[in-house]
Amino acid sequence: MSIQWFPGHMNSARKEAAKTMEVIDVIVEVLDARVPEASCNPLIEELRLHRRRPCLKILNKADLADPAVTHAWLNFYNQQPGVKAVALSCNKAGHAAKVPGLCQPLAPHRDSPVKPLRMLIMGIPNVGKSTLMNALLKRRVAHVGAEPAVTKSQQRHALNDHMTLIDSPGLLWPKIEQPAVGLMLATIHAIGRNAVVDEEIAEFLATILVARYPALLTARYDCVVDGLDGAGVLEAIAKKCGCLRKGGGGELDREKAARILLADYRNGTLGRTSLEIPETREAMRDPSFRAGGF
Repeated sequence: MSIQWFPGHMNSARKEAAKTMEVIDVIVEVLDARVPEASCNPLIEELRLHRRRPCLKILNKADLADPAVTHAWLNFYNQQPGVKAVALSCNKAGHAAKVPGLCQPLAPHRDSPVKPLRMLIMGIPNVGKSTLMNALLKRRVAHVGAEPAVTKSQQRHALNDHMTLIDSPGLLWPKIEQPAVGLMLATIHAIGRNAVVDEEIAEFLATILVARYPALLTARYDCVVDGLDGAGVLEAIAKKCGCLRKGGGGELDREKAARILLADYRNGTLGRTSLEIPETREAMRDPSFRAGGF
């Protein structure tokens, strides 16, 4: 399944971001800690390298990710020039407050009312940019929604007399080359509903979970998943949760089971999981790469 989603407003957002990047000092890129590289937009990397801007990569929602895997990703990113990476949960008190202090060393020459530190918050949809913005400003200035791509335009705010924040819309890229990347983005709900099929996304997710976190599946749904593939896991969930099609003579409702699994994964009910590790990135460049490779 090849997933593509690039609404018209994202093209405008890309052009606006390129222009704004000329007059900022630090890029604050918000990633999803469960899929940090899949949620890393290559357009952002291209723009920041062109303008030679340092980047603070925030692996957000770290409380939902496998801590050992997150540690490996932090080591991976912190070896890159001009990059500082940190794992946070921006919906928790105190976590977002660390961001300005982490940005300042990346642009030490900008720290006064005359030369304020200018930070541009960027990232793909639904990774927590608006949550971070609201937490930093201690008031609701950005709408937080369950659907991706809620923010449609840039917003500029003064954090204090020597720091400025610019929030930007969630931005994807025009063509997602690796099918596995598109599936991971859909799994974290960074893709609009009209571009995905829940059952296919859930099968992809279940394939990774049964390979890496079978105990979490067993604990949540009280079923044995050893030896099952993604489709088999969905069937097992459907049986345990009583997902039956209306008027279907007892036929399992796999679509309903898919929605249950995706909801449990997205809200953290299932437990702390990570869907990719640094070692899988090169393998994912192969279009034939499948979930079992994780």
